[in-house]
Amino acid sequence: MLKEHMTDTINYPQLMHSAMQGLMADLLRSVGKAGHLPGEHHFFICFDTNHAGVDIADWLRERYPDEMTIVIQHWFDNLVVLDDRFSITLNFNDTPEPLVIPFEAVKTFIDPTVEFGLRFDDDDEPYIEDVAESPMIVIEEDDAAEENPKKDAEIVSLDSFRK
Repeated sequence: MLKEHMTDTINYPQLMHSAMQGLMADLLRSVGKAGHLPGEHHFFICFDTNHAGVDIADWLRERYPDEMTIVIQHWFDNLVVLDDRFSITLNFNDTPEPLVIPFEAVKTFIDPTVEFGLRFDDDDEPYIEDVAESPMIVIEEDDAAEENPKKDAEIVSLDSFRK
């Protein structure tokens, strides 16, 4: 994988971006195989609804024309993870809706249970997300999704490691 990114310099931001997308894919793949999340874990995933490859119902795209945050918690079905995207069926107002979300469309991935999150900025530099400061529209998959995170996460930016 490093070979693909080699030029005159090592593109650390792109490598981090790929690694963080891989982490997210591995987590989703594990949850898909188990059929449920462990313990009280749940994920907030915010994505760009206009990104190429995003496949959502027309009424969802009309309601969320720019970005949408889904909650993966108690009820989900058909979670399938491929190299470049994942698909999942979530419940919206008692109606199961299939979604296809390319990893490149994801803006934030948050597990508030353990105060962990990633934010993928337009400049391809992911960093740990502060759960409390992230503006999100939460699409509830069921009534249990109304739970709020109990604590704020600490933000760790890649900028702090640069000279």
